[in-house]
Amino acid sequence: MSPFRMGSLDHIHLMVPDRYEAARWYSEKLGFEIVEKLEGWAGVDGGPLHVSADGGRSGLALFEISEGTPAFTIEIGVAFSVDAASFVAFADGLAELQLSDGKGGTISSASIVDHDLCYAFYFEDPYGNAFELDCYDHAAVQRDLVDKQGITPVRFW
Repeated sequence: MSPFRMGSLDHIHLMVPDRYEAARWYSEKLGFEIVEKLEGWAGVDGGPLHVSADGGRSGLALFEISEGTPAFTIEIGVAFSVDAASFVAFADGLAELQLSDGKGGTISSASIVDHDLCYAFYFEDPYGNAFELDCYDHAAVQRDLVDKQGITPVRFW
């Protein structure tokens, strides 16, 4: 099997005390804008506010971590995105890849997370760095992976 290629950078997870205050700073200082199609995730406890300086092709996912906010399972890390065929191929190769789930196990197709607008896999490298692989072709992943394998995806919210 040839090595899987992670695709393009999608976003980096950052922890901030206030997502919208941080978005204003990133906007004023660095030219980032809120990614409107993903803003609904910020309306959920623990969900990120996505900002981008390149029209949404890549960006920052601002997670609010402060007193009173729910403990969230996402760590600071890097997310990449791929098309549906690559995402399904990644899932099909997970047994061989043996990627850490960060909890002493490995991820499998059943580790898939449904974020409504995209599907994701979360894993760690051998050094404890967190990675996320996303696919925004939700319908194709639903059809070609989730339904085909009878998977019940994980949901964070």
